[in-house]
Amino acid sequence: MRTLFEKLLEEIGEYGVAYQVKHPIVLIEGLPRVKSHEIIIFENGQKGEVFAINRGKIEARIFSHEPVRVGTKVVRTNQMTSIPVGKELLGHIINPLGEPFDENESYQPPKEFRSLDSKPIGISGREKITTQMATGIALVDLMLPLGKGQRELIIGDRKTGKTSLALTAIKKQVSEGTLAIYTAIGKKKSEIKRLKEFFLKEKIFEKMVFVATSSYNSPSLIYMTPYTAMTIAEYFRDQGIDSLLILDDMSTHAKIYREISLLAKRFPGRDSYPGDVFYIHSKLLERAGNFKHPTKGQVSITCLPIVEIIEGDFTGYISTNLMSITDGHLYLDSNIFYQGIRPAVNIPLSVTRVGRQTLGKIAREANKILMTFLSHYDKLLSLSHFGQELTEDVKKALQMGETIYKFFNQSYEEIIPPPVQILIISMIFNEMIKKENLDKIKNNLIEAYNQPEKQKFILNLSKAQDFKEFNENIINNKSALLSLIQ
Repeated sequence: MRTLFEKLLEEIGEYGVAYQVKHPIVLIEGLPRVKSHEIIIFENGQKGEVFAINRGKIEARIFSHEPVRVGTKVVRTNQMTSIPVGKELLGHIINPLGEPFDENESYQPPKEFRSLDSKPIGISGREKITTQMATGIALVDLMLPLGKGQRELIIGDRKTGKTSLALTAIKKQVSEGTLAIYTAIGKKKSEIKRLKEFFLKEKIFEKMVFVATSSYNSPSLIYMTPYTAMTIAEYFRDQGIDSLLILDDMSTHAKIYREISLLAKRFPGRDSYPGDVFYIHSKLLERAGNFKHPTKGQVSITCLPIVEIIEGDFTGYISTNLMSITDGHLYLDSNIFYQGIRPAVNIPLSVTRVGRQTLGKIAREANKILMTFLSHYDKLLSLSHFGQELTEDVKKALQMGETIYKFFNQSYEEIIPPPVQILIISMIFNEMIKKENLDKIKNNLIEAYNQPEKQKFILNLSKAQDFKEFNENIINNKSALLSLIQ
């Protein structure tokens, strides 16, 4: 039986020869009509992608872990780099070529194919971001809200809870009907397995797509990972389905691109990264946003890229590049993390550029009041360390601040609905919740919100013109609220 190489050679009538190998880069002579980003196949069955044509010499990236031998013949396929896209991908872990990540697992691949390198939709095809993307994390939703279609960078040192924050957001958004796409870029196989177990345990795996490459994979395949995930998100966008895309993490992606570029003898720039590393990331992230849709009106791709920094250094090349591309960042501080506070988000050093415009009037006013109060609390806390005599008002403010920060200290498996978040903050300000009984009241309110009749009561409290009127509703319904949380 003839191989695919032999069939393509007969059909196209031209072949090349690998004359130099610097794995995963292969330099090829021949193939006069080859195009950039075209898929090529070697006679031993290995696949690659043309990424540069220089004076008749072809540079290609190999997708397999094993290097190609010098002298191996190669043929072009007349097909650009593309992946299968469709609803069949849901509930599967795939590699960037759309194949099962685990060789022992099989699935029916979709029939439709899409090119990885698509042009971002222009400004005329986009809509203003107006809908909040609830993460279920009280600190984020109240202090640093995100909008559907926003690109928000999650930045922090190693092991500070960046992935955990993203997992909570996925869990919340899947419960609201949003499609989640999780992208593991060059992770350990044990970590990929642990993530899959989390998604299965939370019963959300069947409603999401998991694109993964392990650190064992070829650098060429790892480099493709975020582009595959974005292409899948664009397919679901065209079907009118909102998606949440997690890219974990972009610092690994940049290092892989640096490795490929140095092997290809590209001129190195700052930190030995090639000059176009900003371009490859901006080209990718510009494809996210809030878009016009012919039937749904608008549809969004919300993108949360993750980047790892060292010892809280914001000034790294890749981190500053990504900060300038995205619409803000959530900074997870290692000092806060080691104090036992989760999520360890540093509020003053975090930014959300478009999230606040998605909030309703009550939530926006609550955000301003919280910002002002917590700034005042931090000043009082630093003054109290000097051992000064504290007035009753100062003691009360310090207790209230402690209660708020305890409320913000939340397990990544716990989701707090936004109406419950604002209700609890109002009850803290109205001295209806103390630090000692916070956990009990919070759990009872979340439980009550999951019951339709009680949820209706909580939502009716939110029917107010502003935060002041909302507080009045809380005070007027104090007895009903207390019976709800007993």
